[in-house]
Amino acid sequence: MDQNEETLRYIREEVLPTPFCPGCGHGILMGAIARALESSEVDMSKMLFVSGIGCAAWIPSPHFAADTMHVTHGRAIAFATGAKLAKPELTVMVISGDGDLAAIGGNHLIHAARRDIEMIVICANNEVYGMTGGQVSPTTPFGDTTATTPRGNREHPFNLCKLAEAAGASYVARFTVLHVRQLIKSIKTALTVKGFSFIEVISPCPTEYGRRNSLRSPASLLEKLKENYVGEGLLVGAGEAEAMGKIIVGEFVKKQP
Repeated sequence: MDQNEETLRYIREEVLPTPFCPGCGHGILMGAIARALESSEVDMSKMLFVSGIGCAAWIPSPHFAADTMHVTHGRAIAFATGAKLAKPELTVMVISGDGDLAAIGGNHLIHAARRDIEMIVICANNEVYGMTGGQVSPTTPFGDTTATTPRGNREHPFNLCKLAEAAGASYVARFTVLHVRQLIKSIKTALTVKGFSFIEVISPCPTEYGRRNSLRSPASLLEKLKENYVGEGLLVGAGEAEAMGKIIVGEFVKKQP
């Protein structure tokens, strides 16, 4: 059995192909999570995936061959917290988008990190509300065009990694879907942490974000990522780089193991 066949053991073949738009980064992220699980030899009978509402919420449910909870908008971390308290032996992974986790679910993110609850939260950040029409989200870059900001976004975006770090998370990292090997390694690390882990994954949306911002092809979005990431980890001058629109990638907090 080759590596691809091994990885497919974690995915329900009857739901393939995925519903993601051509060029969406979420398919790459789904593959990275499956490969991290495969190489970590996680007991899938004790694995629980939780997601909210949005494109990213379709990554675990219905695709992963494990128990999944597809819950109400913004409440993924709240449901995951209840599941972890009821069954501490579970490995709980939340996978959802920037709108779901940082807007309506923002307070749940802050307080789960503050309590350092043992779970993994993966935010598939496409910088827009992809499924519901392309509205501005809490992570939409300043000045960018969306369905609800036709003259450009006038609000500065959240830095979700700094938010999770300030709240007290045990592990915080950010990568793009270009960083597949680093992303797999990061997810494997998060699976070993006995506290709250937060991984932000920059995953471009060609349909709702790209076409409104002169990036009409998936290739042009990936080229933009390639040109704009800086890393890895905490850098001298990181604030200046972020002010110039650069994406800082790497591991920012690693308290354990």
